[in-house]
Amino acid sequence: LEHLLADSPPSILVHSTMTRATQTFQPFLKSFSAVDTKSCDLLREGAPYPPEPASKNYRPTHYFHTDGARIEAAYRQYFHRADVDQKSDSVEVIVCHGNVIRYFVCRALQVPPSAWLRISLAHCSLTVLDIRPSGRVSLRALGETGHLPRNLITFS
Repeated sequence: LEHLLADSPPSILVHSTMTRATQTFQPFLKSFSAVDTKSCDLLREGAPYPPEPASKNYRPTHYFHTDGARIEAAYRQYFHRADVDQKSDSVEVIVCHGNVIRYFVCRALQVPPSAWLRISLAHCSLTVLDIRPSGRVSLRALGETGHLPRNLITFS
């Protein structure tokens, strides 16, 4: 992991409080022990938004209102322009879950959030979003798995 962030070490490491994310987060603690870390319940997995087109297999309708509000609050907390007085780039690492990441990507790119279920992500994949001072957002990587051996790449 160090080589992926060698040029721009993270300023903060944040992870979901769910077991899988906490486990996935452990190597970051070893690699970046001097960096501030925090766990965040807002990043827990959930059903962020009713998908379009509707899915025959995925229908947690009763969760969209509670999970969606929580996941939207996480998006607003972690995705924003830098402060005007910030002088250099910052890197924030967020370790969370597939549905949450898909929703974040849709929101950041100003794609309808109902499209989140159309995106497929491997477990433990990397997604990289750049947010420029102007507010312009670029998706640099989505579901990247080049750091994983082929036999460890899985999907749910």
